[in-house]
Amino acid sequence: MSECQHRIMKGERTMRQRTITKMAVSRGNLFTMLACVLISAVALPGLLRGQNSVNEEIVRKWYAAWENKDLATFNALLADNFTFSSAAGDDHMSKSNFKTRCWDTQVDFIQHFDLERISAGPDDAFVKYLCHTKNGKTFQNVEYLRIKSGKLESIECYFGAQSSFPSAVSTGQ
Repeated sequence: MSECQHRIMKGERTMRQRTITKMAVSRGNLFTMLACVLISAVALPGLLRGQNSVNEEIVRKWYAAWENKDLATFNALLADNFTFSSAAGDDHMSKSNFKTRCWDTQVDFIQHFDLERISAGPDDAFVKYLCHTKNGKTFQNVEYLRIKSGKLESIECYFGAQSSFPSAVSTGQ
């Protein structure tokens, strides 16, 4: 074997060794990265759950305000730029119109809510509820609430089946 061939062979081995060394380092980095990903996957939902828990509590306070006829909490939970929308023709109703058309006309009919499902995120929540009225009737809705800085910015209401409950929805108003 010539010296040139020997150097080439030696160089190839060195390159192979470097490649293997780099692969070992890459594997180490890969394992470190995977460990970080796994830790994040476990920790992140917990961190997000903190805000989600806060938003779930806001949602519970909102429905409790209706049950308790608590106008102060009603007002405190609604952002100044609050809007309400529904399939009944309510397209981004303002806070003052919502109070006049919904709170003032409906709050005395509400007995309590069964909050069947609350799915809260960092800036919103979906709520499925069964509302019991004082006259023994029930109705079911799903609402999407956007939440910012501890206040409700908007509610989109998706009504359940046609109801005999005396509301703007059931009377076609």
